[in-house]
Amino acid sequence: MNTAIAKKNIASVITNRFGYVFERKEKPAEILPTGIAEIDERLHGLPRGAITEIHGAASSGRTSLLLSALTFAASHDETCALVDCSDTFDVSSAAKAGVNFDRLLWIRCGDKLERAFKAVDLLLHGGGFGFIALNLCDVPAKTTRRIILTWWFRFRRAIENTPTALIVITPIACVRSCAAVVLELKNEASVWPDTLSPVSENRNGKLTERDFRTSPHLSLVETESPFVIGAQPSHSHFIQRLCIRVNQERPAHWSAGTVHFNPQSR
Repeated sequence: MNTAIAKKNIASVITNRFGYVFERKEKPAEILPTGIAEIDERLHGLPRGAITEIHGAASSGRTSLLLSALTFAASHDETCALVDCSDTFDVSSAAKAGVNFDRLLWIRCGDKLERAFKAVDLLLHGGGFGFIALNLCDVPAKTTRRIILTWWFRFRRAIENTPTALIVITPIACVRSCAAVVLELKNEASVWPDTLSPVSENRNGKLTERDFRTSPHLSLVETESPFVIGAQPSHSHFIQRLCIRVNQERPAHWSAGTVHFNPQSR
């Protein structure tokens, strides 16, 4: 009891003389907005000094979110880097999205996963980048599952206490506990320019019978015959808008529920 009283008296004397030197103040987390209002209103942005993982299937809005974040970062004088494992970065789409290429370092890795990870490691330890994206979208899921966990720990240790935001885009969640934020993206529906109505797909990627009844005219090709002979362009050339749902898997205390946003083709 005497020890506790003496400690309290000493702390009181030090507080009166030097202020609250023993009070620990948490540093507010620095974030980098994504440029998508629906996500920034809930998440406020991507954390700096940490890893953010964005995963989802093809056509789930991963590239739209990446381009939006790149555009916002580059337009706010951030030096950006994109490590493209499979060389699938579309320059024309990025230009339409407004990406400033003068502030973007594009590293093509030719489907070499080890080369991509070594490139990210060099960028993180070299410093000077405000936004780094590792694009593993087209890497098979079974390959991403086999990525050694020590790589992610190495990235997390290298990026902490820095102003850099590292974004990892994958087909499935694989960064595990090393990611400070994990977002799952899903494509809920597609809107076609001819009908401007949502169209869902079955597991085989084909329209259901109900969709054909409600949306009989899906082609943009003008023809008198209802049948078009020959190969037709992919349906991705016709999509006007996607309805994307965003679920936050980490941290789990996000109580705002899911977020929806609609990336539109230009």
